[in-house]
Amino acid sequence: MEQKTNAFLETERVGRLMRRYAIPCIISLLVAALYNIVDQIFIANAAYLGSYGNAANTVVFPLTVVALAVAVMIGDGCCAFVSISLGANERQNAHRSIGSAVLLCVASSLALTAVYLIFMDGILTLFGGRVNGETFAHAREYFFWIALGVPFYMFGQAMNPIIRSDGSPRFAMVTTVLGAVVNVILDPVFIYVFKWGMMGAAVATVLGQVLTAALAVWYLCHMKAVRLEKDSFRVHPKLVKKYIPLGVCSFLAQISLVAAMAAINNMLQKYGAMDEVFGQAQYAQIPMAVVGIVMKFFQIVISIAIGIAAGCIPIVGYNIGAKRFDRARELFDRLLLSEAAVGLAALVIVQLLPRQLIAVFGAANESVYYTQFAVRCFRIYLCMTVLATVNKGAFIYLQAMGRALESTALSMIREVVFGVGFALLLPRFFGLDGVLYSMPVSDVLTFAITLALVARTRRQLGESMDGTAAQAA
Repeated sequence: MEQKTNAFLETERVGRLMRRYAIPCIISLLVAALYNIVDQIFIANAAYLGSYGNAANTVVFPLTVVALAVAVMIGDGCCAFVSISLGANERQNAHRSIGSAVLLCVASSLALTAVYLIFMDGILTLFGGRVNGETFAHAREYFFWIALGVPFYMFGQAMNPIIRSDGSPRFAMVTTVLGAVVNVILDPVFIYVFKWGMMGAAVATVLGQVLTAALAVWYLCHMKAVRLEKDSFRVHPKLVKKYIPLGVCSFLAQISLVAAMAAINNMLQKYGAMDEVFGQAQYAQIPMAVVGIVMKFFQIVISIAIGIAAGCIPIVGYNIGAKRFDRARELFDRLLLSEAAVGLAALVIVQLLPRQLIAVFGAANESVYYTQFAVRCFRIYLCMTVLATVNKGAFIYLQAMGRALESTALSMIREVVFGVGFALLLPRFFGLDGVLYSMPVSDVLTFAITLALVARTRRQLGESMDGTAAQAA
């Protein structure tokens, strides 16, 4: 019998495998998140851009998340399916799914770029870009160049989990890190030296994404566990129907964030105009700029949480495919503890150091209202971060097990029903603070569902362990 590829996923210690796979994945996601965050830091500290540029960045950010959502749906779904296929020693399914994922990614990225360029003004308006004229002008300039880089961004992000599924988490990490380094080096040059403003920030980002995409192409030509063939690069409908549902959870986690951000931006615009301070034209952009910054910090936290869980996808998938349910349950327990620790660390930071956090984003150049609102925003919006990270870990674990329907339904409840619903409802009673309360309320209610989910999943894994043991006897 032919030896299974990546058999070490079934034999190596679970804790060691988690570190080996999760740490590179965390770094990759953090670096991907830092693309936009680094732009915002340099923009905020450029006197000629300031909070107007910050607000513009906040407007465009969810539109980059749309591209990421499609990319991770393809990449994470393919990653989970490839891992399960390798665990079951089905190599043909593995290489064909990767080839079709490449084609899907290229086609969808080109289509999204076309939509962005054709409907630019309407899209920016939908996401609150017309809070004032200067913010809209900056958003338009930034978005044009970001849209041109969408195909490179999506390709790099989609291939990253696929590279991990091939047993190369470190290479996946390096491709993203090198692209981010290019962005960090070029941002200050383009913004401060050349004075290219929002265009400079966007071009620096796109050049980094081009490098990441190029390295991903190189790896596809030198894969280890899976060898791509000419037959791989066709759209295989039967395989697509199997791996896309496994990535729908990742897609909804991102795309529903976009829906929440659209709702939040519009509520900030509406209720900010009714506020005594932020109703004044010179301060109108502050709530949107500040909430965008707080979301960026949360993105760092949630990137770590997702990185821990997504890094475990190949391990979970392989052991489920190999019927090692004992290892799958051990991994589940370790994952949830790790997620809780990340959330707790983030909670301590936002409660104790909100002024220091906002100072990184150019608070010294802004009014006192900017800092005051930022402190309140950090402390309220992120007060239930521990629950948010645990929820995310549980959802992604289900995805890795191949339980796409449950994972998708839970993500929809959290991000759309609760996330969007409370963002629209609570401001009616609490004004601007209602926008901030929408996040913790959503996380508390979701956690109540997650507790039942965790108990059920552990029980099912235990039953599967007993069944496997009985068969072996």
